[in-house]
Amino acid sequence: MSIYAIGDIHGAAGLLDRLLDRLAARGPIERLWFVGDLVNRGPDSAGTIRRVKALGDTAITVLGNHDLSLLSLATHPDAAKRAPDSLKPLLAAEDSTTLLDWLRHRPLMHHDAALRWTLVHAGLPPTWTIADGLARARELEAALRAPDHTAFLSQLFGNTPTHWDSGLTGIPRLRFIANALTRLRFVTADHGLDMDYKKTLADAPPGLTPWFATPGRASAGDPIVFGHWSALEHVAWPEHNVWGIDTGAAWGGRLSALDLTQPTPELIQVANGE
Repeated sequence: MSIYAIGDIHGAAGLLDRLLDRLAARGPIERLWFVGDLVNRGPDSAGTIRRVKALGDTAITVLGNHDLSLLSLATHPDAAKRAPDSLKPLLAAEDSTTLLDWLRHRPLMHHDAALRWTLVHAGLPPTWTIADGLARARELEAALRAPDHTAFLSQLFGNTPTHWDSGLTGIPRLRFIANALTRLRFVTADHGLDMDYKKTLADAPPGLTPWFATPGRASAGDPIVFGHWSALEHVAWPEHNVWGIDTGAAWGGRLSALDLTQPTPELIQVANGE
């Protein structure tokens, strides 16, 4: 039975349906791993969450930055007015509370010890091992699921701190964890998180390195599948033991699945307009 990782959907529920049909035609499915960012930009964020939620235990979904932003937005008294048009139908849906509660209880990172693969939305700071990332993801998950999560979400977003320190506490600690797991693309020479540059490798400013290409990266031992970075323009980075599967479904590109049970991971895609 196959285990597939599926890239950023961003509300493209129709594309997801077509991809799931294609995967089902290939044979039995054990698990479907979703890299996060189920919502925003596309036409049917509510439908996307419903489809993934309906998969039950077959689906393992980690949170992305757009998912966290939605959860924060939903706590605001003027959420309906503040929401982008792509999220208004979700917030107005009769089952909105149920869908958002389900989303809030998703993990931030997943590791399958038998398969040896790790799932995360954006990446890991170069100094974190897989075990470090999992432990810190659990911290953020606990805060998201706590009774006072509304107050916590109102303080979560920001670009600082940029450097990890085990002595960080409270909101600064949780904000760093959230930024690392859901927003990371590049790091600086001293392993700081760069939260500004979001485009291609070719045009990156001097001194910035993709998180996964940092020499001596502590998480390099096991393969990692991630999303978030459609401008990466390349999926397989076997020299770094990572695969980036955000292939621009929200921008007229493709929605990708990666078969993690193959000796060489196999890419399956559906395109907009097919």
